[in-house]
Amino acid sequence: MHDVLREQQFALAQHLRDPATHAPPPGLEERRLRIYRELFFNSIEGLLAAGFPVIRETLGDKRWRVLVRAFYAGHRSRTPLFPQIAGEFVDYLEGRDGGDDIPPWLPELAHYEWVEQALFTSDAQAPGHDPDGDLMEGVPVLSPLALPLAYRWPVTDIGPGHVPRIAPDAPTTLLVHRDGGHQVRFTRIAPLAYCLLASLQANAWTGREHLATLAAQTGADAESVLAQGRELLQALRAQGVVIGTVA
Repeated sequence: MHDVLREQQFALAQHLRDPATHAPPPGLEERRLRIYRELFFNSIEGLLAAGFPVIRETLGDKRWRVLVRAFYAGHRSRTPLFPQIAGEFVDYLEGRDGGDDIPPWLPELAHYEWVEQALFTSDAQAPGHDPDGDLMEGVPVLSPLALPLAYRWPVTDIGPGHVPRIAPDAPTTLLVHRDGGHQVRFTRIAPLAYCLLASLQANAWTGREHLATLAAQTGADAESVLAQGRELLQALRAQGVVIGTVA
């Protein structure tokens, strides 16, 4: 009995996700099936529309609903939690990058729209650190609520009135940070600042080592990079992006 019930539930779930491919279990009234189909799909579509308003407006209602239906039918989410469905949508689009029905800028724009929610709801805790440590001689600690991001497409500019055909030569580099007031802030940053933040994220080096490496990689004057970098690290600490040094 349990196996039969499980098979019926599985068949119903398949039908609700992809009614064009999977027939419903026998004996269910079409009127009731239609109500369930619309209820489940509209719940997911409404949730994603609220989380990705720029994508929805840029694609238009028809293309947007086709995209959501493809996600709903074909993606196997790793979480049952509604607040995490937006992240699953980003994963789905990144996995489809290069598909004929996915504009090349779409996965990055989805990530850009999602990251605000991800940081706003994050419960990441800062590791042990010295908030007054020497940022040049010590190992700077980047806040777990700060993300340096580099996008190939101009995600800050894409919208219904601007859909790029080709990616620009220079990437869009951003710092996304949740401040002490629980507000998520987006800041355009120079490529060198992005490289420093990415280095802080990846390497347990002293501030001096980070800056010396950047100077060597870019061919810039080492003293100039050290002077500007020292000021930048101090400014980042004042903003709460760098929270101190390794204790």
